[in-house]
Formats: sequence, structure tokens, C-alpha cells
Amino acid sequence: MIIDIHCHLGDILYPGGGRLIWEKGVRKPRGMDLIGVSERSLHSNMGGLAPLLDRLFMDRVTRAERARNATATLENLRAAMAAAGVTRAVAMPIPPHVTFDDLARAADIDEAILPFTGVDFTRPRDLTAELEDHVARGARGLKLHPIIQQRPLDGPDMMAAVETFAPHGLPVLFHCGVSSYYLGEEKTSRQDPDLGQIEGAVCLASAFPGVSFIAGHAGLFEVNRVMDTLGPLANMSVDISFQSPTTIRKLIRVFGPERVLFASDWPYGNHLPAVRAVQKACGGDRGLERMIFCENAARLLKL
Repeated sequence: MIIDIHCHLGDILYPGGGRLIWEKGVRKPRGMDLIGVSERSLHSNMGGLAPLLDRLFMDRVTRAERARNATATLENLRAAMAAAGVTRAVAMPIPPHVTFDDLARAADIDEAILPFTGVDFTRPRDLTAELEDHVARGARGLKLHPIIQQRPLDGPDMMAAVETFAPHGLPVLFHCGVSSYYLGEEKTSRQDPDLGQIEGAVCLASAFPGVSFIAGHAGLFEVNRVMDTLGPLANMSVDISFQSPTTIRKLIRVFGPERVLFASDWPYGNHLPAVRAVQKACGGDRGLERMIFCENAARLLKL
């Protein structure tokens, strides 16, 4: 069994994105895809040049991300899972663009989909009642995205969301790492990339030692800072989307094998390169593979 702890369905960048889940025959246009180039090397750091190249070609990377985002249909996810042997996919909302209700409808017709819930910070709500309802209907955790939701992880909105969700005993996965999702004027109006930095995550996780947190992407290019600052926190795990086999081995040493989880961030990342990166990192240790591919996630999600 392989559980992908971090996937997406629908257009997470714009309101009404849940409609994309149900479209058929959607394909990614041909063209330069710098994410695909990185995947072919299993996200090798290229001697430390990868972060520099990412900054130099940021708009091209963003265009590749957006092209992939536009393919996030249930039909495409199931095909990608089948091709890579992925058994369950944890689908992450980013309200108000893609909501728990959008993902719950997909989970109702496909038991391979495990939905997380999220918080729509743009409207008044009874947060306690809403999260109770979502957990009762199958939410397996809470997703926070400081960059797109434009809320710092250590700010009052995010803190209140975690405090309200904490009694459910389920994990909180937050985006971790500086990244960009928009082009042109929207780069400043619809996101705040600096909110992906690590310091807010340290404050949030330290404030709730009884909550299990998952640092998305292990911080992307800030992975060394994640290891230094989040590794000592016993309630912190990492997902390994976009990390190389060499880095995954380092994460296993720092966090311990029980706090490292398989993830692809589909459709932003593909399942097959992520699977191969874990297999190479584990070097044939089947017990270690089982922990990363399945057992750690199953424990946190209470499957």
C-alpha cells in the first residue's frame, strides 16, 4: 500500500476551483515544463545550483505549476495513481478556492480519496461547528496554506484554526517553503511568498505540542533550515514531495523514519518520480519503505 499524504483536486488558485474535479479528458498542453526536468533527475540539487535556477526561472516554473494545476481532475488523479501503484490519495483543500465540500463529494464516490478540511478566512463562520461537521463527514486532517491564504502561520487566524481543530486528534499539514503561484500583478495581490518561511511554523508547532504537524514539502529549498529548526520538535513530521533521495536520507536521520511521509503534491508533482526517490533513498530496506509509503501516514490519519 502507498498513501500519498499530499495531493490536490480542483483549481486551488481561483474561486470555484472545485468544478475542475469533475471535468473529463483534460490534458496538459505540450511545452517546456521545468518541473518535469527536475523530476527526471529525482530533484537533484545539482551541486547547490537548483535554488539559484529556480529564482532565475521563477516565472517559467510558475507557468509549469499552473499548467499542472489545470489538470487536477479526479479522472487524471486516478489514472496517475494507478500508473504508480498509489493506493490512497490525501486531497488538500485551499478555501475558498477548493473546499472540504468539494473534496468530500469526490471521496463519496471514490474511497481512494481521503479529504482534509480547511478554513475559509474570507467569511464569518462558526468554526467549531464547521470543523466538527467536516470531521464527522470524513475529514482526516486540516490543511493550512499561508502563502495563498495570505495568513502567517503564527498569526491569530491560523492559531485559532489549529486551537479549534486540536481536540479532534488529527494532523495539521501546512505548506512550508517560499514559493510562487501567480504571474503579473497577481504575484503581489493574490499571494505572499514570504509567509512560506520557517519561523512561523516553529511558533505554531511549539504553541500546540499535542498536535501532530506535517511540514509540506519539507520546506522545499529551505529543507536544511527545516531540519535544523523543526527536526527537534517531537510533534513535527515532514512530507518528502520534491525532495531528492539524498535529502530524503538526511530527513530520515534528522526526524527519524517514523516522521517522514511519502508525498508527491500531485498534480504539481508526479507520483512516479516521488516513488522512485523514496525507493532509492531506502536502498532496498523494505521495512523502511513501508513506514514512509504507508505506516506513518496510516498512524497519523487513524486509518
